[in-house]
Amino acid sequence: MQRFGLLGETLRHSFSPMIHAEFGKYEYKLYEKKPEELDVFFKQGDFDGLNITIPYKKSVIKYCKSLSVTAQAIGSVNTIIRHKDGTLHGDNTDLFGFTYLLERTGVQVADGKTIILGSGGSSLAVQTVLKNKNAREVVVISRSGAENYENINKHNDAILIINTTPVGMYPNNYASPIEDLRIFNKCCTVIDLIYNPLRTELMQQAKTLGIQSVNGLRMLVAQAKGSAEHFLGSGIPDTTIENITTKIEQSTQNIVLIGMPGCGKTTIGKALAKEMNRKFTDTDDTINEKAGKTPAEIISENGEGAFRELETDALRTICKENGLVIATGGGVVTRSLNQNVIKKNGIVIFLDRDLNKLQTKGRPLSKKEGIETLAAQRLPLYNKWCDYTVKSNEISQTMKDLKAIINRSKG
Repeated sequence: MQRFGLLGETLRHSFSPMIHAEFGKYEYKLYEKKPEELDVFFKQGDFDGLNITIPYKKSVIKYCKSLSVTAQAIGSVNTIIRHKDGTLHGDNTDLFGFTYLLERTGVQVADGKTIILGSGGSSLAVQTVLKNKNAREVVVISRSGAENYENINKHNDAILIINTTPVGMYPNNYASPIEDLRIFNKCCTVIDLIYNPLRTELMQQAKTLGIQSVNGLRMLVAQAKGSAEHFLGSGIPDTTIENITTKIEQSTQNIVLIGMPGCGKTTIGKALAKEMNRKFTDTDDTINEKAGKTPAEIISENGEGAFRELETDALRTICKENGLVIATGGGVVTRSLNQNVIKKNGIVIFLDRDLNKLQTKGRPLSKKEGIETLAAQRLPLYNKWCDYTVKSNEISQTMKDLKAIINRSKG
């Protein structure tokens, strides 16, 4: 079996093995290497081909005996093939990947200024595509260049912002290369080449402002298709890009259950996780493990405010991961910042149980405030936060409805 893989410095975030499993029957490994390990890695040469990611798209060029015209033009390599004589050939499929992604957004780069955040290997490919598309004006923002984050405000007339940096990438999901997008009052589209999380902090800012936001998953799949064609020596239809993008997005995003205390989030969540072969996580259990106390004990002894702080911390940790079924506490919606956290990687489902069927045992707020009072406060928030609502009066019907929603959301 042929041996391929992805070379980078930090690869825990990568979806590449899942994607390449869809393209062909070949071995695909993650090669996580430090810069000082590259010489030995390439000397040993235990691979037939590689994809290259941050931060090595420029530095691997010296190991290639030959480069494609595209790789030469861009000055960056993201695909390496070993010839029969053992020599390495460098190519770049990011050009195709970003072209595909840009065309899907519908933005016309000839209409105004584009800002590119970052000057690394991915940025070089993006710059080449924009040049090929006759972009009116392109400004590259870097940490130490003449155009940098200190004077980025002078480019507030940009219509398109493209992030090619790893800022905001897993596990640093809550960082953003731009603190406040509001200064860009003409911006109509934000493209973030990060794909894990599915919705970065930068993208969530854009959505709040009504700006179109797109992640880099389609580019990742498209460039992987190009690489797989080199690996296999045969063409692959472009139609596979959308199919695989949808499949990866659906399998990696979390399913987050919200709803009133006692609505069945834990019971239904466990059943759904088992049905879908996913890991189940309950935020209350996570808090209990960390604090050594149950949520009811924390609220009784330290107050609701202390519990909400612990809940947000737990959510920040849990929701960074992929492919989970997550049961949240009933009051998760009482802190608006939690919405940003759970939406980064999650589809949110509101389990709506009739109030007269809700249990109050072991639920201090339900007893103290009363079910009706809590419902009056929280039901509008559940409806606002959720992507879907499912009645949860009877578990078998709830499971049937949940599976229908999940299958429908897969397109």
